Amino acid sequence: MPELPEVETIARGLNRDLKGREIIGLWTDWPKYFKSHKSEPAFRKHVVGKKITGVTRRAKNILIHLRESLGKEYLMLIHQKMSGHLMVGRWLKVKNEKDYKKLPEEWIGQKWVPDPPRGPFTDSKNRFIRLIFFLRGGEMLALSDLRRFAKVICGLKEEILHLPELENLGPEPLEREFTYKKFLGVLDKQKRPLKQVLMDPYTISGIGNIYADEILWFSKIHPKRIFESLSEKEKKNLWKAIKFILKKALKLRGTSIDDYRDHKGKRGSYNLVRFVYQREGEPCKRCGKKILRIKLAGRSAHFCPHCQCL
Repeated sequence: MPELPEVETIARGLNRDLKGREIIGLWTDWPKYFKSHKSEPAFRKHVVGKKITGVTRRAKNILIHLRESLGKEYLMLIHQKMSGHLMVGRWLKVKNEKDYKKLPEEWIGQKWVPDPPRGPFTDSKNRFIRLIFFLRGGEMLALSDLRRFAKVICGLKEEILHLPELENLGPEPLEREFTYKKFLGVLDKQKRPLKQVLMDPYTISGIGNIYADEILWFSKIHPKRIFESLSEKEKKNLWKAIKFILKKALKLRGTSIDDYRDHKGKRGSYNLVRFVYQREGEPCKRCGKKILRIKLAGRSAHFCPHCQCL
């Protein structure tokens, strides 16, 4: 699932490319995206004819700000879930087999193909187009979503902002307000293993499986440690590691081990420098011991047994 660096990378790119554009139509082959609106036509009324005034992020949610001609403000929330990613470009609806001619074989059977059929959009991870917003001027905002798990909601801005999945979120770790004092207040009463705590969006927003492993390795803390067992120095190191790792991953435009691609269909490059995530059996970049993997609350945790003692 895309985590904070990936979602922030996409949100920034969408904001640059979509601000001021008008949504003039939409297409989907998966109307279940709109089950909270009961139907595709009901959802369509919320978005078609609206101008995009900006794109932001909250935790792992993309927030597309919309305004109608009379000035009323709407908000479209898109959670990309496991395999989804939003892209801005141009696609052609397939009419016959000739449309696949210049594309890799994996594209055969897909309903939309990149126009032109070259560049990053031809990456096989970008081929699962399930939802398209047509923009005035000819470009499109497309959702590639292999597993069809993404969530799409639109409504009046005030209503969306007060949804439990936004209102109950924890603080944003890269905001200036996430001070060491705030960090202590959020984690002080936590009794769960730190790997679980870091992945909980209602404790701290946006940190997922990848960066929880990376943060704990960088701060030399075992994933099973409890916050109250940490020394003052370890607590400060953990707070600093959260900010350092997330900023580093954001600078490298996220991690593309599997499905993630940015809004132009390109891979991120943090996976090329990662310290511990999915490096089981490989040498630790700090001490050379083999990286181990354990199961913790149903999720994998990768760590160095020498650097991250329990």
